[in-house]
Amino acid sequence: MGKILWLASYPKSGNTWLRAFIHNLMNTPKVGDVGGTDINSMATLTTGDSLVQWYRHLDSRPPLEWTRDDVARMRRGAQLAIVASKPDTVIVKTHNALVEVRGHSTIEMDLTAGAIYVVRNPLDLVISLADHYGVDIDKAIEVMNDPNNGGLADGNIVFEVHSSWSIHVKSWTQRPHRGLHVVRYEDMLGKPLHTFGGISKFLGLNVPRARLDRAIELSSFKNLRQQEEAKGFQEKSTKGSKFFRVGKSGQWKDTLTEAQIDRIVGQHKEQMERFGYWPLPK
Repeated sequence: MGKILWLASYPKSGNTWLRAFIHNLMNTPKVGDVGGTDINSMATLTTGDSLVQWYRHLDSRPPLEWTRDDVARMRRGAQLAIVASKPDTVIVKTHNALVEVRGHSTIEMDLTAGAIYVVRNPLDLVISLADHYGVDIDKAIEVMNDPNNGGLADGNIVFEVHSSWSIHVKSWTQRPHRGLHVVRYEDMLGKPLHTFGGISKFLGLNVPRARLDRAIELSSFKNLRQQEEAKGFQEKSTKGSKFFRVGKSGQWKDTLTEAQIDRIVGQHKEQMERFGYWPLPK
């Protein structure tokens, strides 16, 4: 039995993009295959720690009857089920902060092989978050600043513990470790070869340059957006316009007001500075 390799991030930080890259990198292309991994088939290689399927054997009641306490208590059993589902390392997406809730850890470290954490500038993230939740930017800032923020259960996924952006980022990245690989969303955009190449090495994959280039291209925002436009994306929020919306950095400069920028920086300056998002560019 293996352990879990976490793909962790605050919501709307590039986690799905990372998963698409890993799928396209690890799946050997077939002759004539030009479209890459189907975005609606990524469960063939990766899974999510909040999917109800991992919890059902622990509580026979309808999932929407489970409380936050119930879910907190069941998380270890769910992660044990995930580990038991494959003979080797299981790649698992999570939006949970690495914290303890109601006396229970969100992430079981003894079941963990390592983690890739994606961090994104909160000034841009909040714009995507507003679209995802179907709220205005001021409300999205309120959500992102809330230490008690969490994703709601919907019958398919259980409660998630997001907390504030800063708490989430700090919880995963405050202790450097050889089993932790941190990447910035902005570098996935601006330095794709270096960034995705680093991810490939962290995964222990020594792939030819042509295969790496192909995985990067097939996982480009343009390709992912085209797939969503052609056949939809089952993970898209019912409140959002598109899942793969823009895929750019620096939108905040033309979108946020000075007051909104001040609210975000005032709450998150310490972690922003750690990752080069502060001071703001002139």
